[in-house]
Amino acid sequence: MFVSSTAVVMSEMCKFFTCVVIITVQEGGFKNFLSVVKKDIIDEPWDCVKVCVPSIVYIVQNNLLFLAVSNLDAATFQVTYQLKILTTAIFSVFMLKRELAKLQWVSLLVLFAGVSIVQLQTDNNTKTPTVGVTQNPFTGLVAVIISCVLSGFAGVYFEKILKGTRQSVWIRNIQLSVFGVIVGLFTMEIKDGTIVHEKGFYFGYTWLVCLVIALQSFGGLVVAVVVKYADNILKGFSTSASIVLSCVASIYLFNFQLTLQFTVGALFVMLAVYMYSKFVPVPKDKPLTF
Repeated sequence: MFVSSTAVVMSEMCKFFTCVVIITVQEGGFKNFLSVVKKDIIDEPWDCVKVCVPSIVYIVQNNLLFLAVSNLDAATFQVTYQLKILTTAIFSVFMLKRELAKLQWVSLLVLFAGVSIVQLQTDNNTKTPTVGVTQNPFTGLVAVIISCVLSGFAGVYFEKILKGTRQSVWIRNIQLSVFGVIVGLFTMEIKDGTIVHEKGFYFGYTWLVCLVIALQSFGGLVVAVVVKYADNILKGFSTSASIVLSCVASIYLFNFQLTLQFTVGALFVMLAVYMYSKFVPVPKDKPLTF
């Protein structure tokens, strides 16, 4: 097993270097990139402070996600994590003063019911071994619920920042990544400092671990673009199709048993996705160009 807190740090570093490359290409050279950094970051210290909030929250959330997926099977985790749509909607109402249609509120209730049905199939008192790792479903459930709350708050807060200032989404992600690396290193030292000092930062890394880090990193950038050019709640629904993919992959990779209860719960979640998306406004922003 690799040390998950180091993977979180590496993910933030990947995002940082990716954004540096994108801005350098957009601005026509590294010199122009430095000018943008000076104008939008160095000369705006208070603006950077505001970005600290979602950055810290995202680091905590990412560490919790590794804990959650280590204690839940992939399909159950994917379905349960869709609760972030509910938390995002609630935070959107209070922080962005967004109004939801009646059918949208009904869809959120259907979503909650679907996730509950899926979770009821899990015996929280039983620790289930899978691929050599002992899982605790209750620990996984608590971790994923806290992650959903943090995801909802940080996502809405970040949306408010992105749509309320002139800085590009790539500059914002550079700010997030810098703070993320710093906070991530502190978190790693507190949580796994002894193991890292003893076995090394890259202990347990394989090409699969590197793939996980890449997906986590570039997936975060895609989410940021969706938040900028579409809607923060909408980005939650774009991941719902992965429920089916996770189920299929889990059946073949981990011998996941597809029960009637899980199927009903997953269908409830996907029905909620359809009901809610019927009322999501189409973004009026121009499409992203490179």
